[in-house]
Amino acid sequence: MIKKISSPKIKIWFEPMFFYGFFCGFERCGSAAFPNFRGGTSSPRACRGAKCVRTNSSILHKIVEQNTKNLISKIPPEVSQVTDTLEKAGFEAYLVGGCVRDLLMDMEPKDWDITTNAKPEEIMKLFKKTVYKNTFGTVGVCVLRETINVNVSHETPNSNVTHETLEYMIIEVTPYRIEVKYSDFRHPDEVKFSNKLEDDLKRRDFTINAMSYRNGHLTDMFDGLKDIKNKTLRTVGEPDHRFQEDALRMLRAVRFSAQLDFSISHETMESIIKNSELIKKISSERIRDEFEKIIMSKNPASGIVMLQKFELLKNIIPELEEGIGCEQLGEHIYDVWEHLLHALQHAADKNWSLEIRLSALFHDVGKPRTRRIAETASTKNSGAFALGDRRTEDPRRIEFLSKQFPSVKKKYTFYGHEVIGARMVKKTMERLKFSKKETELVEKLVRNHMFFSDTELITLSAVRRIIVKVGPTDAKVLAGKKEINHPIWDLMKVRECDRVGMKKKEAPYRLRKYFAMIEEALRDPISVGQLKINGEFMIKELGIKSGPRMGWILNALLEEVLDAPEKNTIEHLSELVKSLDLLPDGALKAIGDRGKEKKEELEEKEIEKLHTKHGVRK
Repeated sequence: MIKKISSPKIKIWFEPMFFYGFFCGFERCGSAAFPNFRGGTSSPRACRGAKCVRTNSSILHKIVEQNTKNLISKIPPEVSQVTDTLEKAGFEAYLVGGCVRDLLMDMEPKDWDITTNAKPEEIMKLFKKTVYKNTFGTVGVCVLRETINVNVSHETPNSNVTHETLEYMIIEVTPYRIEVKYSDFRHPDEVKFSNKLEDDLKRRDFTINAMSYRNGHLTDMFDGLKDIKNKTLRTVGEPDHRFQEDALRMLRAVRFSAQLDFSISHETMESIIKNSELIKKISSERIRDEFEKIIMSKNPASGIVMLQKFELLKNIIPELEEGIGCEQLGEHIYDVWEHLLHALQHAADKNWSLEIRLSALFHDVGKPRTRRIAETASTKNSGAFALGDRRTEDPRRIEFLSKQFPSVKKKYTFYGHEVIGARMVKKTMERLKFSKKETELVEKLVRNHMFFSDTELITLSAVRRIIVKVGPTDAKVLAGKKEINHPIWDLMKVRECDRVGMKKKEAPYRLRKYFAMIEEALRDPISVGQLKINGEFMIKELGIKSGPRMGWILNALLEEVLDAPEKNTIEHLSELVKSLDLLPDGALKAIGDRGKEKKEELEEKEIEKLHTKHGVRK
């Protein structure tokens, strides 16, 4: 049962957003900083003991009842081959960590990790091909597996070709180990190998990752199975110890919560807040990898809220926190922070790419730095007059105006926020070591997300210019093929996120009109350029002179091909050119004009189809 929160600010957001995802991640609150979506806090008395109740847990309720022997069939034969080889040589071998967790949750593991009492040298002797390039004892065992590739033929039906190929699957095998001390809060100072499975499990980060499995037997020393059932994330042992060993685990806690829709235990949450400054010790690359996984989870908005509440965000991307409480007014019902979270979540709900999600999160990040106050007030002599723009940070006020005109209405402007935002996101992504390609695309999308204008006034040439701005000028994109990833479609998706972030419809008329205009600008026009021969060919190969007659001939050829596309061959068109060249100017011009009219008529029909498709008028 969900306990109600008495704080007015929390009550507004807790009830409607709870199952949407923005409030996942918190088991209960006994501290003075109970998280809420708006970035504020509530009284601990008001929310003490509040429990995060989850939905969609039917699969997890079956876990306790299921026979773990059934998991054997889900393990790839290549993985079993490695464990069998180790056991035949007299060693223990267990599946461990995330793959066990995923098997129990009926999810497909991305990686398969094995732990054993064999030492690295002993592991390498048992397998033909291994990789061992680290100081932690992990050996990559390379196992051949067959993959089936189907080459789809577009020439004739039922002519697909199937190929079987061999490729290496790398399975990581790590000896049981004891990690002693972490002076740099990142890596153990020393790694000692052990002969006990217990030693290896108790050094792991969270209980749900501290289980091992082999031949139907599940080793669960820390109630990981119970925590999976309750959808709760807890550390193995004291949270402070785990996070001071490797501070990245604090980000991993948020990531697992966002990915698995788990709550974070109260003790773990308090420890993260207490140790949040340690995240500064972690390299940008490792932080980026975890941040990217949070963004690509099903609940990235809740992940960002947790980062902020756990005081991690201020040490990673402080620019985002500037939007908390930065009201926008006008058409916006949310402040900048809330608006960006809604936009990001919409991108995730649509299962869009990393670049689109990042662009949605950052598209208005420049607003707090560009916000100005624009006030208007009525007078006896005029309808209204502008008092001008002032920075909101300026505390000065013209007091006599408020006394003379009590009905002053506050309004904000954000001129140039897309330019400032693009600069900010570039610096942020470079700081976190994102790739140059990812950074450039997100920067472009943020910089150009305000391209919208009145679709009744904008010209097709203006649409073409924005296409060139965000994408390569030589991009070949076919009409209506939105699955071909020209960056202009990414920009349209960011625009949709922006609208939904304002609690508006996904595709209003104006957005649909832009889709139609973009497709029109991208489509290959009907022209003589589609012919297999051109003017240069006609001059060199057929002896036709340059001039009006050549243009008439080309238009005549186009009419022929539009009626019968199969005639668009060099041989057929060459013979037709020779025949047409025998006609006098008047007759040839008439045929050419007819071909030109045919082309224009078909062009009109194609454009009409686009407008009908998107439900807009021309």
